[in-house]
Amino acid sequence: MLTLTSPVEIWAHRLPAGVKLAAMALATTGLFLMESPLGLGLSALATATLYLAGGGGFAMTGLRLLRPLWPFVLVVAAWHLWTGDFAGGAAVTLRMLTAVALANFVTMTTRLSDMIAIFQGLARPLAPFGLAPRRLALAMALVIRFIPVMLDRLAQITDAWSARSARRPRWRVLVPATLAALDDADRAAEALRARGGTG
Repeated sequence: MLTLTSPVEIWAHRLPAGVKLAAMALATTGLFLMESPLGLGLSALATATLYLAGGGGFAMTGLRLLRPLWPFVLVVAAWHLWTGDFAGGAAVTLRMLTAVALANFVTMTTRLSDMIAIFQGLARPLAPFGLAPRRLALAMALVIRFIPVMLDRLAQITDAWSARSARRPRWRVLVPATLAALDDADRAAEALRARGGTG
């Protein structure tokens, strides 16, 4: 759920974040309890209908967000073709695509601040154990923000390597990427301290 909120506002933007997150949790649980490829296919069709209800542009954005899954789909399909379990392969693929599409739909139609508020409320029972809900919510926001930033930084380091060498970088970029992550984390901590900490 690392996508940004969709600039195309649809009916789902007006629903409370808690309702959407609860519905997604129930739907995902149902997907994992369901074994029938037919039932999973109908669930995938219902999810596609949710996207189409937001218009063509919104649906195309949702489809593009599923692109990173294609290597997993290929691996699952190849394995189940080799074992001859076509129904099992269809079930796994449909379950994976539908679950990720539902998560993306909720993320696209929910502001990050609303998600953090829900998480902060859910974390309140942990307060007596020394875990401040506000800090946990802030940590969640930082993780969600930092992962795309770190992926961009890794891409920059990989491009820098490619500009200097004909060999593929592979594991060689891990150390500079780790050092860049630690440096960014240190700068974020300094900025938080300068603003009074996490409260």
